Amino acid sequence: MRSIEEIINRQLNRWEMEKNQRQDETAPGELTSIKSIVTVSRQRGSRGAYLAERLAEHLDYQLLHREVIDEICKSSGYRRRIIESLDARVRSKIELWFEAFFKGLYVDASDYFRHLYKVIMSVSEHGGIVVVGRAAAFILGREQGFHIRTVASLPKRVDNLVRFQGITTDEAEREIIESDNERAAFVSNNFRHNIDDPGVYDMIINMSYIDVDDAVKMAVTGIRAKSLIVHQVL
Repeated sequence: MRSIEEIINRQLNRWEMEKNQRQDETAPGELTSIKSIVTVSRQRGSRGAYLAERLAEHLDYQLLHREVIDEICKSSGYRRRIIESLDARVRSKIELWFEAFFKGLYVDASDYFRHLYKVIMSVSEHGGIVVVGRAAAFILGREQGFHIRTVASLPKRVDNLVRFQGITTDEAEREIIESDNERAAFVSNNFRHNIDDPGVYDMIINMSYIDVDDAVKMAVTGIRAKSLIVHQVL
């Protein structure tokens, strides 16, 4: 398994290469075609992280999980490379969004949250990414990307953790409660929003009785359908 640093450097090199290719292949004034970004929010134990992994493989997208995002947020070097791999016009657009977002309610936001916002907005402009967690759907909004939330019944989530994490039932229940509370608090504190609000997501998948393979097919259908609508509007 590759280290977090290897994953980040590999993706940064890929983005820089794709930027150079777009500059070589795109005529002046012509719009470039960017792949979508997919976000996956999940209840602990609902197998959302595994769904994200399978979805990234199916789409040939890069998977960015929580640990990778956090490492990028901590490193000024990584953040700078991501920004520099974007076109100047896009960099200016992100700066305008950044200033608007942190006006008013968000003026006291932590440094980490400011870095997180800029990182998510930047990777969204590159596209071809599946982001797991970190409230990415709330940062991007409904107009940008495709946002999935996975849920499942409590017994199913407990059973999944016992089966796939090798922990006891009591440990699984504690992990689920702590994780649910932590994720809900992060969204509430930073966005004044409810993480379970269905209006935030393009698709909510109840994994209690749905196989991961079928969930991937459902997600791909939804991504393509939204992409067609967005392109028609544009």
